[in-house]
Amino acid sequence: MGLHPNIATAAFLIADPARSAMLMALLDGRARPAGELAYAAGVTAQTASAHLGKLRDGGLLTVERQGRHRYDRLAGPHVAEALEHLAAIRPPGEVRRKPPGQEARSLHFARCCYDHLAGQLGVAVAEALQARDLLRPAEGRRYDVTPAGVAWCAGLGLDVAALRPSRHGLAGACLDWTEREHHLAGPLATALMRAFCAQGWLRRAETGRAVQATPKGWIALRTELGLDPASCGGARAFP
Repeated sequence: MGLHPNIATAAFLIADPARSAMLMALLDGRARPAGELAYAAGVTAQTASAHLGKLRDGGLLTVERQGRHRYDRLAGPHVAEALEHLAAIRPPGEVRRKPPGQEARSLHFARCCYDHLAGQLGVAVAEALQARDLLRPAEGRRYDVTPAGVAWCAGLGLDVAALRPSRHGLAGACLDWTEREHHLAGPLATALMRAFCAQGWLRRAETGRAVQATPKGWIALRTELGLDPASCGGARAFP
């Protein structure tokens, strides 16, 4: 097989329903104990332990130890990005499904994709940053931060020059699995997510991946980026 990457191993690991459920439960970037992941996958603790061992050996998970306790998390944003891209693959044509519940609607609106913002709001933010010439599309699904973008980030307390580029540069496009459009990924996206939460614009759910905009956040998002609930899928703010 020469130097071709062995994608069959990763594909085999992800293909199992229980393992894929565990991986999706970790897409918010948090570390979780085996018992919680077993519950998410609907399997026994013993079965979960075997699955987690395979995922660790396959390079999809890493373990954090705290005393006698072990917590698993995704091995990095590259794993989250791969899962998002796989989730975006759908069969051709329309498939009849039940109307989405409240949890599904919340995830469609805004959620964590490992350490950055995804969903309708994530896509809207990425588009607004480009519309205001704060970001410009570049080669290889990357974005360049314009001088105006550097100044705008500084207003949020972000020093763009201090960010360490990843393999996709400072900012890249990540295909959103629910919207089939791109949201922002990379070090800049991570920093923006933290800044939005620190400013009180966004609030992460205590459990799960859902993210919601606060009333303060909608005011700021409208002022800074021209975004409102109607332009982001009609989502509601926190009461």
